[in-house]
Amino acid sequence: MKIAALYDIHGNLPALEAVLEEFEDVRPDIVIVGGDIVTGPMPAQTLELLRRLGERALFIRGNADREVVEAFDNQPSAQRLPAEVRQITEWTAHQLSQEQRDFLAGLPEHLMISVEILGDVLFCHATPRSDEEIFTPRTSPERLQSIFQEVEQQVIVCGHTHVQFEILAGSARILNAGSVGMPYADQPGAYWLLLEPGKHEFRRAVYNLEAAAQTVRATGYPQAQQFANENILTIPTAEEAIAVFSSRG
Repeated sequence: MKIAALYDIHGNLPALEAVLEEFEDVRPDIVIVGGDIVTGPMPAQTLELLRRLGERALFIRGNADREVVEAFDNQPSAQRLPAEVRQITEWTAHQLSQEQRDFLAGLPEHLMISVEILGDVLFCHATPRSDEEIFTPRTSPERLQSIFQEVEQQVIVCGHTHVQFEILAGSARILNAGSVGMPYADQPGAYWLLLEPGKHEFRRAVYNLEAAAQTVRATGYPQAQQFANENILTIPTAEEAIAVFSSRG
């Protein structure tokens, strides 16, 4: 069995298309869509392309997906987001249909799949207990233990911080799949994780960055220029991102 884990796509349709092109050779049996799917420049198109994968695509909810649903519903919690985040969240919500909102609202927070040799693999967005909790390779062993102490699975796949990494929490192996649409890494691209019996592979799909940037700039996304420049053409490095996350505790 091959499992492709695609996390934090953030409405970056060209990046998603690049990963799906790699599927023609990889041919995954299951595609885990790990949350934070739509908040970005091409939300509805991104969601529908993923749904066209059919039954082999399994979805979990990210914090940004939850916030988009709250904005769609005009819930008070959406108004408490930071101004910049609220702007893009509300814009994203307005691009979705009621049916797409309902799809996102119904997503589970976790999935568990058995993989030969690896055993039971738990998929969550950020951590098993939260869709927005942050940890990094610099997180202390004591805090990692507290985050994962109640998890029975020996392999946990997550995302949220947009950085690919592998760490241990006790005897459990934690794999961060990185981000398809807004990666923090040494090179631009679309980052994802491939799981196979007994092994995993961190992957990067390359795509036409200039063309993708032009496509993003042509959308009505409120931060289109910034997204094109800072999330496609040039991106923060993993070390820069980890330093920022670590400074927040």
